[in-house]
Amino acid sequence: MSPQNKEVVWLHSEIKTHPFSSAARIEAGFLLRQMQAGEKLSMPQSRPMPIIARRCHEIRINDEDKTWRIIYRIDDDAIIILEVFAKKTNTTAKKIIDICKERLRGYGNAIK
Repeated sequence: MSPQNKEVVWLHSEIKTHPFSSAARIEAGFLLRQMQAGEKLSMPQSRPMPIIARRCHEIRINDEDKTWRIIYRIDDDAIIILEVFAKKTNTTAKKIIDICKERLRGYGNAIK
């Protein structure tokens, strides 16, 4: 990893642990790599998730039969992955939002 690239910190899950297709894993990896290099993603690949916290977003990955979401936060030195899940409705479930908030609190306490 070069000095300009941000680290990707996985607080939960990984792309390979879900039944992502090969193409979806490649797309997710490509988008994460762009963010590591400092590029800012926008619609349709990513949208802000201020309901979780400042600097939180979700990546949208369309797969063969599912639409995946990767919820993340952009810090100065890292991309923090909070959750990876298949989204089935237009809104993000309250349970997912609460889990992400809790993981951020735990992460913040761990790095203090």
